[in-house]
Amino acid sequence: MEQLNKMIDHTLLKADATEEQIKVLCEQAAAHHFMSVCINPTWVKKAAAYLNHSDVKICTVIGFPLGASTSEVKAFEAADAIRDGADEIDMVINIGAVKDRDTELIERDIHSVVNAAKGKALTKVIIETSLLTDEEKVLACEVAKKAGADFVKTSTGFSTGGATVEDIKLMRSAVGPEMGVKASGGVRTRQDAIDMIQAGATRLGTSNGVALLEK
Repeated sequence: MEQLNKMIDHTLLKADATEEQIKVLCEQAAAHHFMSVCINPTWVKKAAAYLNHSDVKICTVIGFPLGASTSEVKAFEAADAIRDGADEIDMVINIGAVKDRDTELIERDIHSVVNAAKGKALTKVIIETSLLTDEEKVLACEVAKKAGADFVKTSTGFSTGGATVEDIKLMRSAVGPEMGVKASGGVRTRQDAIDMIQAGATRLGTSNGVALLEK
């Protein structure tokens, strides 16, 4: 297993997050050598400055948390975040389009962000598993893979539920062994983290990163 700290996206996405809280998040991430900090786009430039001399990447969220903005807006938002210093882009899928089985719209939506990030940033697709049937989860994962995304991700953490071991297994099965799978929402303990990794997760999105490292 890869070192646990290098599987963690240390996350703070609350609307009322302050600059001081973002600074502390970055300091914790640098101290523990987490893979990234995951923050809202408004904080990307600040976080990039705080982490300028560290090995921690800057991850941000696009179309967050509903996924209901247009593909053009998501692509612009991604490009803007990358200019500000983002290394990783976690976009929310068009959930209604998944419900409608509109694969053309789903693929176009994802590809707009993948294209904006190409050669500049890694892309993760948040499918919001708590709102989907198993069949819809598989469809979303298959289209995300087809559209060229690097990861599929369970949840925003702002809907009706977070990651489950069952969903991680299903998503890993849908995308195969090579694509990344990120468990996000509800990864609170070290045992949660181990369970998700054993189920097939290669990245963990959590606000409890420091606690996860404590045996």
